[in-house]
Amino acid sequence: QVQLVESGGGLVQPGGSLRLSCAASGSIFSINTMGWYRQAPGKQRELVATKTSTGSTNYADSVKGRFTISRDNAKNTVYLQMNSLKPEDTAVYYCRLIMIPYGYWGQGTQVTVSS
Repeated sequence: QVQLVESGGGLVQPGGSLRLSCAASGSIFSINTMGWYRQAPGKQRELVATKTSTGSTNYADSVKGRFTISRDNAKNTVYLQMNSLKPEDTAVYYCRLIMIPYGYWGQGTQVTVSS
């Protein structure tokens, strides 16, 4: 059984920073993709950033230059450093692990950007 445990969400003022973490446990394939998605109220879940176990990254245009995804393969952990946060970044952020043909979601962590 694979589990994803997220941490690091919270309330931050516009222009501030937060760092999210997601640790995967269980039977983890060495070749995988880990990443982050988000869902704002009334909107569809959208990709934020992903990073493969071999180092390839993908970012949503809306976060390029502000967010950085990284991972520690030995710890099966993925991080999302979020800088210059904007109110429109407010959402529940979900960790995602893809090990073809399987996919897993974390429980979500709330990020609120507000003054």
